[in-house]
Amino acid sequence: MAETGFFQKVYMVAEQIPFGRVTSYGAIAKYLGAAGSARMVGWAMNASHNIPSIQAHRVVNKRGLLTGKHHFDGTNLMQQLLESEGVKVINNKIQNLEELFWDPMKELP
Repeated sequence: MAETGFFQKVYMVAEQIPFGRVTSYGAIAKYLGAAGSARMVGWAMNASHNIPSIQAHRVVNKRGLLTGKHHFDGTNLMQQLLESEGVKVINNKIQNLEELFWDPMKELP
C-alpha cells in the first residue's frame, strides 16, 4: 500500500522530536517534500498509537492546537503527556509555541 511507505517516513521524522518540544503536521510534511500532505501526516500519527517509539503527542497543528487529542485514550491524555515534558498547555493550545517548536527542516539532514 502506497501510504505505508509515507507513514514510515513520517514515523522516522516523528521519532526524532526531542523531549519537551513539539512540531506540526505541516512541518513534517514539508520536510518529506509533501508540503500539501499535513492531513496525511495526521493520519499517520493517528495510526501510530501502538508504536512506542512514536511520540504522537508532540505533533500539533500549525497554531499549536491539540487537534489530535481525541485519538488518545482518556479525556486529556495528550495534554497530560505534553505537560509531563514541561510543555504548558492552556485551552488545548501550546503556550510559547515559537520557543518549543522543533522544525525538522532545520534540525535533520
